[in-house]
Amino acid sequence: MLSLARQSSRLLSRSSRVLHASARSLRDLIGPPDPISHLRPIIYDDVPTPPPPSLLHHPYSLAEFDPEPSNNESAHELQWKLQRKQLDDLNQYFWLDSNIRFESGKKAVLESLPLTASVMDKENALSEFYKHWLMQEKPRLEEYTHAYRTRNVTVVVLAARATLDRFKRRLANAFNLSKDGTALRK
Repeated sequence: MLSLARQSSRLLSRSSRVLHASARSLRDLIGPPDPISHLRPIIYDDVPTPPPPSLLHHPYSLAEFDPEPSNNESAHELQWKLQRKQLDDLNQYFWLDSNIRFESGKKAVLESLPLTASVMDKENALSEFYKHWLMQEKPRLEEYTHAYRTRNVTVVVLAARATLDRFKRRLANAFNLSKDGTALRK
């Protein structure tokens, strides 16, 4: 009796793995922090390796597209990967630019002080710089935050659609169904 329960439990766990939307485990890697933007880049496991450099110039990044699309990827999945990369790039470029401008402004303030300036004079000058920096950057930061959040919601929705597409594909494969939901003959 106990072995029957174990067998049914194993069968149930196997069938749930078959129907699980993310069959393969992703091994996304996190890189070391960028020295300027201080962001740690994500190296995605599901992005194909870029092709060797070509002498032909093209207005689009052809490396993002698989020359022979596999049946395992949906349009939502491709869109999700592209949007995810664009969101990462937006984040990286914003903080890279912001930190470069911040550090150069901070350096200019410190260099404008006389060599005989005390530690307290430097702290007061930097305090004023920080205050002006925050007031100056507030509109830019608000615009970035709005763009980032909007794009992030889009990426989450596309990820959900891609996961649903994978789940439907696995479900169809498990029950031998065609795209229109009719049973395939063996």
